[in-house]
Amino acid sequence: MPKIIGKSLHEHRQMTRHKLFTALSTLMSERGFDTITLADIAAAAGVGRTAVYNHFPDKEALLLGFITHETEQYAQTLERALAEVDDPVEQLRTYIRQQAQLARVFHLAPGPDLRSVLSRPTQARLREHAEIVEAILKRILRAGVAAGEFPEQDIEPTVQLVNACLSGRLIPDEPGPRERAIRAAEAFVLRAVGAPVAAA
Repeated sequence: MPKIIGKSLHEHRQMTRHKLFTALSTLMSERGFDTITLADIAAAAGVGRTAVYNHFPDKEALLLGFITHETEQYAQTLERALAEVDDPVEQLRTYIRQQAQLARVFHLAPGPDLRSVLSRPTQARLREHAEIVEAILKRILRAGVAAGEFPEQDIEPTVQLVNACLSGRLIPDEPGPRERAIRAAEAFVLRAVGAPVAAA
């Protein structure tokens, strides 16, 4: 019988899942998701392969579990940051900066785009998680339009364009170039949604 880590079975399961998520994230930063096996993930996590199956039936289910966890954590962090800000323009700046801080390894992984190697049901589930963050941006943009900070616009495509811009950026690690890139992203997005020139 495998050794229980943590103080209870629930804590053991949570810690094992965390180890699996960390292993998957690390492996995806090194190579494409399509080349990673459950055996690779188990070895990197330091758990037996059967332990993986106790949590996830296959590799795609593990990926969905990882992305669900990351999305929930990110959405909570973003909402806490936005709770301190009332002005829609400043909320949009906060959203942009939070997006820049987010290390979404599934966007940066080498190899084929995830959408080309995942089943259609898994792609649909990934889309559901993206909508959690999109809903926050929609709320910010609608508040900006209502307050007269942004002009009337079609929110749905605007959200897609803003997120495409931000998720496609490779923000440098060095502090100087990193801040410059984030400021450029801020100015670009604020101009794109029609924020006042002074704010942009």
